[in-house]
Amino acid sequence: MTSVIDIPVANLNELPYIAKLAITFAGDLNTFLFYAPMGAGKTTFIKELCTALGSHDNFNSPSYSIVNEYTGDRKKIYHFDLYRLTNTEELMDLGIEEYLDSNSYCFFEWPERVEEFVVKPHVKIEIELGENIRYIRISKS
Repeated sequence: MTSVIDIPVANLNELPYIAKLAITFAGDLNTFLFYAPMGAGKTTFIKELCTALGSHDNFNSPSYSIVNEYTGDRKKIYHFDLYRLTNTEELMDLGIEEYLDSNSYCFFEWPERVEEFVVKPHVKIEIELGENIRYIRISKS
């Protein structure tokens, strides 16, 4: 199986299929790092991933709470928005190592702030904006 998938997305209705593809591509990996500019659709795609994992929870951005917890079919899902964090100490206070060691799904928006803690293989998702189209690149690191 390839280690990189590039997908042009012209319509948001394609996201449920792409989310299922990403989960299958990830295999046993449960840590996902989302790289994209503000407003590119990170949270929207994460909602689709949660749905693909069997969650029926009410999804919203964890911008102010930093982390939201959802229940999936097989394991918990943690959705992090690290945009407001400014230093490593805040991550440690959050208990980031426990989350990463929990064997739960961990989805990180603004992952530049957590990269030094992610030592095991993970999925990298990059979203780029084009004119009337988005490009999603899914890779394993």
